[in-house]
Amino acid sequence: MADKRFNVVVTETLDPRPAQWLAERVNLIWASHEKGEQLKPHLATADALLVRTYTQVNDALLDQAPSVKVVGRAGVGLDNIDLVACKRRGIPVVYTPDANTQAVVEYIFGLILDTYRPRYSITSPVDAPTFHKLRKEQVGRQLDELTIGIVGFGRIGKRIGKVASAIGMKIIVNDILPEADLRAAVDYDFEYVDKPTLYRSSDIVTIHVDGRPENKKMIDAQSLACMKSDALFINAARGMLVNNDDLAAWAHASLHTGGKAILDVHDPEPMPADYPLYGLENVRILPHLASRTGPALENMSWVVKDVLAVLEGRKPQFPAE
Repeated sequence: MADKRFNVVVTETLDPRPAQWLAERVNLIWASHEKGEQLKPHLATADALLVRTYTQVNDALLDQAPSVKVVGRAGVGLDNIDLVACKRRGIPVVYTPDANTQAVVEYIFGLILDTYRPRYSITSPVDAPTFHKLRKEQVGRQLDELTIGIVGFGRIGKRIGKVASAIGMKIIVNDILPEADLRAAVDYDFEYVDKPTLYRSSDIVTIHVDGRPENKKMIDAQSLACMKSDALFINAARGMLVNNDDLAAWAHASLHTGGKAILDVHDPEPMPADYPLYGLENVRILPHLASRTGPALENMSWVVKDVLAVLEGRKPQFPAE
């Protein structure tokens, strides 16, 4: 294949170093998924597609790309890729399942500390009464007082548990895998329970499950009714996991009891003007930042190595199952 340079179409973004590495080995074509008329001509001759979060790799797109031999997802989830459609065409999918674990775990604990250890910054001179007033007002809770419930005990969930254990938190876990398998994978203690028990018993509920259809809107009125009235709910996984109207109703009801929600991901993104979670005092809305660190972004973009491996007939390191 030395005389052939593969055509690799990138529909979103890549970190500079992986992009340069790939560009030295293939014809790298940048064509935004948002500009369909510009993208379409390149699909006809594409040997590979490289996408991130917002490109929908489905039958409609693949029908326009008859020569594609591999799809690379520069990221962790595969929600925007129709794996069945790819398999039907014999197109392998590669991704970077552990690329952002550290970034997301740090982010989750940053959000938790923001909530339970509020910090007031002094930006101008204050007198003694004001100084001491600020000290008295800023009284938080220690994390070793709290129970964290982790729904989804994969790479990120396990690492969150490890940090929580080091801090001294009680850890409650729910997952579709057997308890014995999960215990064998970590070196710290946790309680394995069903979802209603986890919701009832946790001060903090953080979800880290995948985007399979049965998880859609799993955080609904029924699950929220189980949660403590002063619980903190965090979603930095997938927007589709939450019923937005039900969460808004829970937030209204929890406003004066201490209940809070922090949402880093949303369905849809960006959120429409009538997003029911806007304007709620106890709901913090963030613009999908959990994996936005330099190392994580570069790690995700190194999917380019597996894309080239497949094109050259070699076995990729991280094929989608």
